[in-house]
Amino acid sequence: MDQDSAAAAFATLSREPIRTGTDYIDSLRGRKLRVYLMGDAVVEPVDHPIIRPSINAVAETYDLAIENPEVASVMSPLTGERINRFLHIATSPTELVMQNKMQRRLGQLTGTCFQRCVGMDALNALHSVTYDLDQKYGTGYHSRFNAFLGRIQRENVVIGGAMTDVKGDRGKSPSEQADPDLFVRVTKRTKQGVYISGAKAHQTGCLNSHWLIVMPTMRLDVGDKDYAIVGAVPVDAEGITYIYGRQSCDTRSAEDGSIDAGNARFSGQEAMIVFEDVFVPLEHVFMDGEVEFASSLVERFTCYHRRSYVCKTGVGDVLIGAAATIADYNGVERASHIRDKLVEMTHLNETIYGAGIAASHQGTGMKSGACLPDEMLANVCKHHVTRLPYEIGRLAQDLAGGLMVTLPSERELRHETIGPIIEKYLKGRPEIATEDRIRILRLLENMTLGRNAVGYLTESMHGAGSPQAQRIQIARSMQIEFKKELAKSLAGISSASLAEIENDLSTYMARVFAPVRN
Repeated sequence: MDQDSAAAAFATLSREPIRTGTDYIDSLRGRKLRVYLMGDAVVEPVDHPIIRPSINAVAETYDLAIENPEVASVMSPLTGERINRFLHIATSPTELVMQNKMQRRLGQLTGTCFQRCVGMDALNALHSVTYDLDQKYGTGYHSRFNAFLGRIQRENVVIGGAMTDVKGDRGKSPSEQADPDLFVRVTKRTKQGVYISGAKAHQTGCLNSHWLIVMPTMRLDVGDKDYAIVGAVPVDAEGITYIYGRQSCDTRSAEDGSIDAGNARFSGQEAMIVFEDVFVPLEHVFMDGEVEFASSLVERFTCYHRRSYVCKTGVGDVLIGAAATIADYNGVERASHIRDKLVEMTHLNETIYGAGIAASHQGTGMKSGACLPDEMLANVCKHHVTRLPYEIGRLAQDLAGGLMVTLPSERELRHETIGPIIEKYLKGRPEIATEDRIRILRLLENMTLGRNAVGYLTESMHGAGSPQAQRIQIARSMQIEFKKELAKSLAGISSASLAEIENDLSTYMARVFAPVRN
């Protein structure tokens, strides 16, 4: 496709607003995406049994906005109408907190990753970064961004974020790689726009989005100018290939029955996105070559996204409920050690939530009008998420018992000869149906070992940066010299003058004692 044809195609992408989860699912049909799963081209992802549960999870973000508009929707200052909260720029700590409350509720409803947080956090980070770019260089990025934002709010579409490059040799910068496509880069610039090539790895919900926000993945050097690209691309743009990622036990979703999948209705989604000279028109380019702003974008995005991991507490609520249910079905719900483990699981889950919600409560205003969460607490939240879900999952497996991983299949349960044997010997409490006991065990397996362990455990470890990334940011923010002076003062040790730690003091006071804004 030539650039004039591509630009014309972009101009005709406007759609009627999506209202319901059903509307959303219908909007994904007929897009002719180039998708590969297990070596096969997928003709219609919406109808693929392995992919469909992830689409159902996104659909819940629409239905929640209708069922509970105060939680999942908000009035837009751009359109003057109520929009989905995932498309809104938070302008106060209160709005950041409401994002967290929405995320936890959706985790409770789906028991999995509902795939819209990356896009929401990318939009919020770009609002301030494009503003700062314009202030320094007199560019028009911020007005372009706001025009795009208004459009997607009116259409009520799903935005995916594409940040993580495949990276190649981690010891080299993007421009030093043997293969220049190991980081997404601009291959050609024209008056109408740019062309990009490269790949983004394990991208959450990418097929289930309508647009992708392509962003750099790391700090960039002067020689990396072609890699300092941010742009919005339709998911069905020409030149994009999606290679679907495998998940543990994912083929159970393609089997008959609903028990063995554990959570038959909902799952997450990750795929590799390959860009081959994909055209991005100028009106959808929000950074191009300003390498020094790549780090600002990455740091602000991760600040939003690391406190967004309170979504895992909603999933944790489901896991705690499943563990308590199997204890009931086994007849041991009153045992003190059982209760103590459930208390510990709850304590760990609320520790994650407390850090995330506090990061939002202590958000500060940016010059663009957006509100940025507290960086220290956002990183503390995410660092908890790299550890605590594993312990919650371990305790859940402890309460479930070994039967969780030795259950026969649903086919045996339905078998004319074997079924009655299973009914007899896998019985727990006599008043509880054997099938119900099996179902809750399969859910526990799904969340701690199966498909949805992908989002609850491993993605919790590496999403939005692996543990060391949070430790680096925490080290940068911990103001150790200021704290040393506090200790010296109380111990009666001669210390530096206040002027020497004035920067640390003012930063600390601004962060901790800033007035709360609605």
